[in-house]
Amino acid sequence: MDVIDFFVDPLRYDFMVRALITTLIAAVVCAVLSCWLVLIGWSLMGDAVSHAVLPGVVLAYIVGAPFAIGAVIFGFLAVALIGVVRDTSRVKEDAAIGIVFSTLFALGLVLVSVTPSQTDLNHIIFGNLLGVSRSDLVQIAILGAVVFVVLIVKRRDFTLYAFDPTHAHAIGLNPRLLGAALLGLLALTAVVALQAVGVILVVAMLIIPGATAYLLTDSFHRMLVIAPAVSAACAVIGLYLSYHLDTASGGMVVLSQGAAFALVYLFAPQHGVIGRRITASRRRRTPRDDRGNTENHAERDWATEPKS
Repeated sequence: MDVIDFFVDPLRYDFMVRALITTLIAAVVCAVLSCWLVLIGWSLMGDAVSHAVLPGVVLAYIVGAPFAIGAVIFGFLAVALIGVVRDTSRVKEDAAIGIVFSTLFALGLVLVSVTPSQTDLNHIIFGNLLGVSRSDLVQIAILGAVVFVVLIVKRRDFTLYAFDPTHAHAIGLNPRLLGAALLGLLALTAVVALQAVGVILVVAMLIIPGATAYLLTDSFHRMLVIAPAVSAACAVIGLYLSYHLDTASGGMVVLSQGAAFALVYLFAPQHGVIGRRITASRRRRTPRDDRGNTENHAERDWATEPKS
């Protein structure tokens, strides 16, 4: 198989085209949101909300409502329950997050097991990228566009909230409202990514791209470009590899993102483990080279100086 066939052959099938579009939408939207999640330190919160939306999605399916409605309701419910447990007991926030999201996720698993359905609801858990229908793609595109537009339009407010909520409040912004908006967008993003990788792997798409970009740059604005670019590239690579190697599509997409993070973690120029050592070694050698060059120049100047 030549290079052209490698890239063109999967696109001959409609389900692969829909899978590619779905993966790109989910990858870009999750990556943009992940920049704020990583910056604020909401990795565990992203894990909690992405798992807690499962019962909401199943209940929405039972009553015939859009998945997004159930996801948003249970996303906010999870956040509220975490706050109640944290504020009214000795249990710390990380433990409260673990208790709430695992309990709601277990409720979702029970609902999936007892809900009669002509479709396999386990796809919500593990993803069904190759089974995305046209109607699913339309829903994903609409939700993804809504989340992306809100994040870009309000990026300055969200960034100020992430860096300094006190200053945000001082200039007239409402930090609680901004935090609630981010959590709502997180719930919608989880729905976008459900079809691609399922509930279990959503958290990876919500954290890995932002963490990867965070190691590559110190500028948040550059993070907003690097994260979706890397995530989209990994989505395409993972989907193509899953097609040619006959492996799970969602798992391969996340595995590609994990591989990209590993490379950046090791070789990023400023923040990579090996990259830092290489950069430090070059800096240590530079002064010696400069002195050596200076001495060589002095010797050449002395040698060419006319003798009296």
